[in-house]
Amino acid sequence: MISQDKVRLAAVGDLHCTETSGGQLRPLFAQANESADILLLCGDLTDYGTPAEAHVLAQELDVVRIPKIAVLGNHDFESGQQDDVKRILSEAGVRVLDGDACEIHGVGFAGVKGFAGGFGRRALGPWGESIIKQFVDEAIREVLKLEHALAKLRTSQRIAILHYSPIEGTVQGEPTEIYAFLGTSRLEEPLLRYPVTAVFHGHAHRGTLEGKTVNNIPVYNVAKPLLQRSYPEQPGFRIVEIPKAEHVDL
Repeated sequence: MISQDKVRLAAVGDLHCTETSGGQLRPLFAQANESADILLLCGDLTDYGTPAEAHVLAQELDVVRIPKIAVLGNHDFESGQQDDVKRILSEAGVRVLDGDACEIHGVGFAGVKGFAGGFGRRALGPWGESIIKQFVDEAIREVLKLEHALAKLRTSQRIAILHYSPIEGTVQGEPTEIYAFLGTSRLEEPLLRYPVTAVFHGHAHRGTLEGKTVNNIPVYNVAKPLLQRSYPEQPGFRIVEIPKAEHVDL
């Protein structure tokens, strides 16, 4: 039952569902359904981004009666069939966000996959070869999509859902050589212009569970392998309670 003053979010990413995952994720989803009011899925929902994998995941999700919101991850793009993956999950009742926003139980959600590029002064700049500029342009496009989604929200409680990390803090624990491929601080910029209540992402399997943006917004790394390794006795998702929101005029 939904609380009068709080909304419980169950968040997890990096499910990496395969064609042989039938029955393996269902217990996790059943527990999330009982523990939370909304389920957030933070990318890498499939392993190779095939329709067959998406169909298996959709079947596993049929035990979930609470609202489901997702973003795709890099693995979901691997086979070039991400549109089919999105369609299959959407038909299963998952709200897949890609620069979009929605409101559920008075809480606003903005979602985007995000992209790589590094953090702070070490972030890759659009300089030199055209392929480098294209790489940076891709990150900027994701940033603009996130900003556009956040700008749509008219609630006092806003949640950003990503796959790639917007801060360096939650990728720490990974080899430093791959930090630049785990996210980019460019994704943090919209979160400063349109402050949110919390940020959820995945992707960094060996990263850090929590961090904060420069304006003190909590960022949660909910990659399933990290959650399971950190809390082996608990279900492989993160529960965060959010105060009920009110509409605001912006």
